[in-house]
Amino acid sequence: MKLLDLFQLGSLRLKNRVVMAPMTRSRADVHGVVGELTATYYAQRATAGLIISEATNISEEAVGSPMTPGIWNAAQVGQRRW
Repeated sequence: MKLLDLFQLGSLRLKNRVVMAPMTRSRADVHGVVGELTATYYAQRATAGLIISEATNISEEAVGSPMTPGIWNAAQVGQRRW
């Protein structure tokens, strides 16, 4: 077993055993909408075997940290092309 070998985790086939832990990056705007900066951040780390994304707020009342992504309105979950 090696760190950079392919790995099967349940139904997921991972490129390696590297896992990026969730972190709050505060890269969303004040309305919880992410943009190109967030896409760039995750694209730069795409070689990890598994990325556990940052906390995502489920309602306006649930925001624990400023500038974090939300999923409670259309602007936050809409399809984006960066």
